[in-house]
Amino acid sequence: MFRCLCLVFVALIFRYFVISSVTGLVGYGEKPSHWIHRKSTSADDSLFGVRTDKFLEIPQIVWGLNNQKIAFARACLTARMLNRTLLMPSLSASLFYKETDLLKPISFDKIYKFDTFNSLCSGFVRLGGRFSDLSNQSVPFELRKGSGRKWTVERDLDQLEQFKKDQYNQFEVIRIVGKNPFLWHDHWPIKDYARVFECLVLVDDIAAEATEVVSKIRHVGSSLIGKSDGAIKTYTPYVAVHMRIEKDWMIHCKKLEQRSNITQICSSKEEIIDRVSYINGLRKPVVLYLAVADSLLEDASILSGWKEGLYPFEKKKLGVWEIYNKYPYLIQSAIDYEVCLRADVFVGNSFSTFSSLLVLERTQKIIGMGVTEYCGTDMRRSSFAYNILGEFGGPQRWMTNMSDLSLHRISYGSNDISC
Repeated sequence: MFRCLCLVFVALIFRYFVISSVTGLVGYGEKPSHWIHRKSTSADDSLFGVRTDKFLEIPQIVWGLNNQKIAFARACLTARMLNRTLLMPSLSASLFYKETDLLKPISFDKIYKFDTFNSLCSGFVRLGGRFSDLSNQSVPFELRKGSGRKWTVERDLDQLEQFKKDQYNQFEVIRIVGKNPFLWHDHWPIKDYARVFECLVLVDDIAAEATEVVSKIRHVGSSLIGKSDGAIKTYTPYVAVHMRIEKDWMIHCKKLEQRSNITQICSSKEEIIDRVSYINGLRKPVVLYLAVADSLLEDASILSGWKEGLYPFEKKKLGVWEIYNKYPYLIQSAIDYEVCLRADVFVGNSFSTFSSLLVLERTQKIIGMGVTEYCGTDMRRSSFAYNILGEFGGPQRWMTNMSDLSLHRISYGSNDISC
């Protein structure tokens, strides 16, 4: 009898360990958590939890190119937080700040590669088709973003946390209504934004236009500089200067200086010229590409006054105006962004979103090259802020602090630029 009881006891112990090895830490009879099925059309997505059966829709994205890029990234990260796929948004081809009825919508995939974005960002964020492409097209649940001074970062975060709850999972689409995504509160570290930006790759036609402009700059520079040092060069470095002196900027920066009590925001043409000429370590002669929003520029003399050894070119003098002129504002800006990104040296304004995102991406590339002393004397992919006085009377060296816990400094500018 005793032997029988022992055998039964041993059998029960054995059964317990067999079941435990299968069920892990879940209760007996329950499925392990990794067995839970989630509808997905991609193996990567099911592994990493990017949901493809629930969606987030946002308003049309407006303002300048880089404000739109920030708005897009913020929408992607909002969708990620809600564990939803972001429906493809409409960007704005034209530049109007208040007359939103005059904005010309343009699809995301007319500027950036849709499939490439999802491939590069697989498992992190996901972009879906348009609302009209959904097979169900059920009535969306409208989430109204708060506005005004009483709508704080904490309240915004609480609202998003509420919409993560199960009671909202019944809705196939959550549609955010209200303010432009650029103006939403920021809840994510700069590395998350940088991850989204890395997935944005220009469509082939626009990238080819940028390549043509860069080739023109280097070719003209090779011929011009070759005459001064006696030999035609096959590769000629160039400096891209984002000259933020357009009429809309000068109005904005002067108001910003008054509100913030900071004087290092606006820069005149003369100040930019003077500081660029004193960049420590810059080899001369050198070609300068001046990136400006031509339709908003009131000063036609931006090519005059530059110091010896600096050869400035803008679109018309370079002979590439016809490339830009056939496109709306957004694509013109995208081409200019790429031209500045590929420059050997970049000089911009630290309170400009265009300049700030460029430096972020250039910082990422520098890190990828294994350069550790980015704020030293090495000129490879170096960047400078002309609105801040640096050493030897030149502009201040500039890099992005990739450990920042928000994108605020880039969204609205700063004179604290790491170097």
